[in-house]
Amino acid sequence: MNNKITKIVLTGGPCAGKTTALAKIIEHFTELGFQVFAIPEVPTMFGHAGVNYLTDNKELFYEAEKATLRTQMELEDLFVKMAQKCKKPSLLVCDRGVMDISAYLAPEMWQAILEESELNIVRLRDTRYDAVLHLVTAANGAEQFYTTANNEVRSEGVEQAIALDNKLIQAWTGHPHLRIIDNEVDFEKKINNVLTEISNVLGIGLPGPIEAERKYVVEVIGEIPNSIESEIEQTYLLSEVGTEVRLRKRGWQGIYTYFQTTKKQVSATERIETERQISPVQYVSLMQQRDHSRKTIRKIRKNFVWEKQYFELDSYIEPDINLHILEIEGVTDPDAINFPPFIKVVKDVTGNYEYYNSSLAKK
Repeated sequence: MNNKITKIVLTGGPCAGKTTALAKIIEHFTELGFQVFAIPEVPTMFGHAGVNYLTDNKELFYEAEKATLRTQMELEDLFVKMAQKCKKPSLLVCDRGVMDISAYLAPEMWQAILEESELNIVRLRDTRYDAVLHLVTAANGAEQFYTTANNEVRSEGVEQAIALDNKLIQAWTGHPHLRIIDNEVDFEKKINNVLTEISNVLGIGLPGPIEAERKYVVEVIGEIPNSIESEIEQTYLLSEVGTEVRLRKRGWQGIYTYFQTTKKQVSATERIETERQISPVQYVSLMQQRDHSRKTIRKIRKNFVWEKQYFELDSYIEPDINLHILEIEGVTDPDAINFPPFIKVVKDVTGNYEYYNSSLAKK
């Protein structure tokens, strides 16, 4: 039984194209042999059932949002159990995910719900989904197509839609595979970009180009607004020639998630890369296979969004080399990158392995 399960989130502001994207995803990946499950948007379900999220009754609103979160998680978990019984790989597509709920709440109410539910943001955001695809609302960049007619429980104007869209991006900022699908292209291309991103997560079409991201040595010359910080430890394991295996411990203030990544070189320009989440026990066990000729990489990562582009800024603690590397994925034309004013680019090091973690671990 091949029950490999991939779970992704489709999110974004009103009139972002999620409904069309979902239909295309189901059609496209079913034809490719995947069992596709489309998990419906819980707030819409609740709205149809009579829940009024605009109520002035704060106690009712709190209970409704708490129920929304619990229902979202339970519904996802039930679909995962079904997917585990499938005889072919499964793709679970969530029409919004758990972090979307936070965009509609005051921070103190969201925190109260998390505490009452014995949940924390790091695990809720980073461990439940393999990827998060944020489709930017048409209100931002494609205003002529903006409408709420396709969802009777939505009534946001253009400014409200943009503000909500930004809140949703911020809610997911910090997820290791957040991709922003903007309106810089026509709608058909936007939907194709969604299919491409999912294909990359699934590993379809790989092996592929080694350089999927742009890398820059930078200096930070100002405060980074709305960034999400993570502590990262990366350790390399003993492996056969042509294969690289690493463990990554990622989190913040004592709350961590753990991943194992394997990269296998298949030609001079191509490789296959797979990543899986592992338990703390598995992490400790695999650490026995560490390559002692390489140092453990330790760094602070700041994730942030600027001009609808998602950046990762790594500041290295070990090795102690006063190095800051900025990464951005999904941009084929480096001239199209909008570097923020608080970042000064020192050097483009894309493709320069001297600045890759595997090389830095040897210093």
